[in-house]
Amino acid sequence: MDVKKGGEMTAGSDQPETPTERRGPLSGIRVLDLTRVVMGPLATQILADQGADVILVEANGGDTNRVMGPGPHPELSGVALNLLRNKRSIDVDLKSPEGMDTIHRLVRTCDVVVATMRPHVLTRLGLDYDSIRAIKPDIVYCQAQGFPLSSPRANEPAYDDIIQAASGVSDMMERVWGQPALLPTIFTDKVCGLVMAQAIVAGLFHHERTGEGQHIEVPMQQATAAFMLAEHGSGAISEPPVHAEGKPAAGYPRVMSAERRPHPTKDGQVHLFPYLPKHYRAIFTEAGIEGAEDDDRYVDQRATLINSDSLYRDVRKIAPLRTTDEWLAYCKETGIPATRVATLQDLVDDLPLTEHPVAGTYRVISQMSNFAKTPGGLRRPAPMIGEHTADVAAELERLEQEPTAYGKETVG
Repeated sequence: MDVKKGGEMTAGSDQPETPTERRGPLSGIRVLDLTRVVMGPLATQILADQGADVILVEANGGDTNRVMGPGPHPELSGVALNLLRNKRSIDVDLKSPEGMDTIHRLVRTCDVVVATMRPHVLTRLGLDYDSIRAIKPDIVYCQAQGFPLSSPRANEPAYDDIIQAASGVSDMMERVWGQPALLPTIFTDKVCGLVMAQAIVAGLFHHERTGEGQHIEVPMQQATAAFMLAEHGSGAISEPPVHAEGKPAAGYPRVMSAERRPHPTKDGQVHLFPYLPKHYRAIFTEAGIEGAEDDDRYVDQRATLINSDSLYRDVRKIAPLRTTDEWLAYCKETGIPATRVATLQDLVDDLPLTEHPVAGTYRVISQMSNFAKTPGGLRRPAPMIGEHTADVAAELERLEQEPTAYGKETVG
């Protein structure tokens, strides 16, 4: 698939493209994808976008993300159209001897195995790390589940809602809004998907250096808690804890304010974010606030953090004095961070169009990073369930007859 002028894209052959400029930095890496829903598929989407050959194992009607919300085809929701792109799908019964034989043969050709089933299920199926390592000793094996393998909760079912509640998100929402709540996005699934992708690449880097594979574990609760505590550990990280202005030690005060939100203008919404003391002086002086030059609340950076509640409230009071465009122009002139409030539909409307050979026209969500030398990109559309089963089976036959045919690895 190639980008056309004006941001449109058009579907080409279903076969992978080979030009260097489209192959991506992970070209030549082969990934066996035993993941479902969003967390694992997001991780493998990132790897696939960056050039990896991702073989998605599907059974029992296909991946859950295929029916997550509406879409143009019964097998392709709007979620799946992007989450499954650049992957090949095979339909394999993991409970049958024939299915497991196929998986074992595939493992011998792969660099990476990614799994998100619960640990006891992986063990029962013979897809745990020890079983896979016995087939391919240098495999990079990444598994993710709700809680650490060392935890008594390791085999508990865990979805995004559960992990948000178990990793401080609900508490954060209660402290800001007065009652526990969940963020209206599958926050932990996506955080952990990013962590998985990074960890897999780090594992591949170690393999490149040493020839060794390894087991990589991404416990969702552990990863999300670490993500949350990056700033919200705050004064609680030190022992004894340090409290600021009577607030709890845990929780970064500036962002734990209910006043931290976009502001209404004369004609819409804008998010004004005076961050430095000079920003507050500039914006309040421009608004004609008496004493703006000498306000102790922003005498220095520490003061702006301590007084963020009242400062946010005062910014909210002056925002209606101007239109959104007037504020954006002023903030650009004075270096104050500001932006128009984009809707979800605005974000969708900015995406380029492409044609899926079965589902028709859809919009392509951009990659999360840009590579100057090896940009990768959209090489194949999201597959139908099991679309590549026969192709992969034939490929396996060829590889077993010519062990050096795939990359630098050999098939045992």
